[in-house]
Amino acid sequence: MKPCATPAKKTPGAKGRAKAATAGRGDRHVALFLDMIAAERGAGKNTLAAYSRDLDDLAGRLGAVGRAILDASTSDLRAYLAGLAARGFKPASVARKLSATRQLYRFLYAEGFRKDDPAAVLEGPKRGRALPKILTVAEVDRLLDTARLQASVADVTEGERLRRLRLVCLLEVLYATGLRVSELIALPAAAARRDERMLVVRGKGDKERMVILNDAARAAMRAYVVAGKEAGRHESKWLFPSFGETGHLTRQHAARELKDLAVAAGLRPEKVSPHVLRHAFASHLLQNGADLRSVQMLLGHADISTTQIYTHVLEERLKAMVRDLHPLAEG
Repeated sequence: MKPCATPAKKTPGAKGRAKAATAGRGDRHVALFLDMIAAERGAGKNTLAAYSRDLDDLAGRLGAVGRAILDASTSDLRAYLAGLAARGFKPASVARKLSATRQLYRFLYAEGFRKDDPAAVLEGPKRGRALPKILTVAEVDRLLDTARLQASVADVTEGERLRRLRLVCLLEVLYATGLRVSELIALPAAAARRDERMLVVRGKGDKERMVILNDAARAAMRAYVVAGKEAGRHESKWLFPSFGETGHLTRQHAARELKDLAVAAGLRPEKVSPHVLRHAFASHLLQNGADLRSVQMLLGHADISTTQIYTHVLEERLKAMVRDLHPLAEG
């Protein structure tokens, strides 16, 4: 059934999202914590599901030794964390589970369910912060040139031409805006109908922000929409509609198409993904003189510390500036 024939589903409220994430979970204190982060922090379905899995694992391991979430001691929690490494969890996964544990017990203490916070003194595994994978400007140009060349081939079906123009549109908008892939695929059809240079995007925690569209992205959106009408595609509320249950293109499908494009462009497919293009957007802006705070706003990061993974770009820019402009620099 085409998406336009399906009634729009109601977006679940904060409590609905939390209950969906905790369906079948037994610990009511975990459920209360998830209700809180859904209602007060605007946590989305994926975030709630991740917290639910981590805290369900904690509750299960504590239960195996006769303890419960509410009466666990610091020693119990240390034993749990030590057991994660023995079970083969990587430092990043251990750190994530530790973060969920700390937040749960901070909540239980603040709400008066416990008189102490047994997780406050816990320390996580030492790990370096990995630098983001990025593409060079030349590599992005190769992707764009290849996508445009494929879309210009005349001897293809209307459906195939539409798919290729959709890929050009996806790529142009991703690189122009730095959107998360979840934000990109959920763009409304109205985004292409307005001849504007700005888009209002709803990101994590239902927070809205403005992103800028360049001329290439706007032209790609128009060409894709016109091709859809010429192919007789039914109207949809989504810019990138699908016949799947979500009503719009999935993240997995968008990622697969980018990897296929990478192969056609002579790039390693593992090097290309929607998130890598988001990193490229941020890194290339910084290389060309943008400041970290502006990039934070464009990416929709709530905390500047998240954007600081790009500081290596700033460091290289500062080194180049000293090398090129300092009066005593070697010529």
